[in-house]
Amino acid sequence: LRAVNDQPETYTFWDYQAGAWPKNNGIRIDHLMLSPEAAVLLQSANVEKHVRGWEKPSDHVPVAISLSV
Repeated sequence: LRAVNDQPETYTFWDYQAGAWPKNNGIRIDHLMLSPEAAVLLQSANVEKHVRGWEKPSDHVPVAISLSV
């Protein structure tokens, strides 16, 4: 994610305590590790933040990548 997105406050986890989600008080703890061969194919990486707003969501959200072929 950091290789293609250096935006601050790009989080993948919001604790349920102290209203972390509404305050956007999160942390980035979900990572995708790529081999050197896959890393050169990396086109984009996105945090699917909208999933956290669903009814009864997990405190983590998915991270998705796109690789060129």
